[in-house]
Amino acid sequence: MSDPAYPASKILARIEIVEAASAAYPLDAAALMTGVHPEMLRYYCRLGLLGTRRAGTEREPTFDDNALYDIRRIEHYRRHHGVSRRALPLVFALLREVERLENEVRFLRGP
Repeated sequence: MSDPAYPASKILARIEIVEAASAAYPLDAAALMTGVHPEMLRYYCRLGLLGTRRAGTEREPTFDDNALYDIRRIEHYRRHHGVSRRALPLVFALLREVERLENEVRFLRGP
C-alpha cells in the first residue's frame, strides 16, 4: 500500500454551515399539517399564542416550523391536559417564562 501524502491526523477540513431558510406555510397548509381548524388557528393568532407579529395582522397569517411546533404543543395541552381556551394565554406565558429563566440559568452557569 502507498503512504498517504498527509497523515490523517494532520488533515484540516473546512466545513461551511449554511442555515436553511425557514419555510413559510399558509393558513390552510398549517391547518392540514397540525390537524387544527383554520378558525382555531386564527383564534390562537388573535390571542398572541403564536407570537405577537401574528396577533394583530389584518392579512392571512403564515406559519413557520416553530409556529407549527407551538400549535401542536397548544393542542397537546388542550386535549390531553384539559387546559381551557381561556387559560391557554396564561399557561403559555408561564411556559415561556420558565424557558427564559432556564436559558438565563444556563448562561450564568457557563460552559
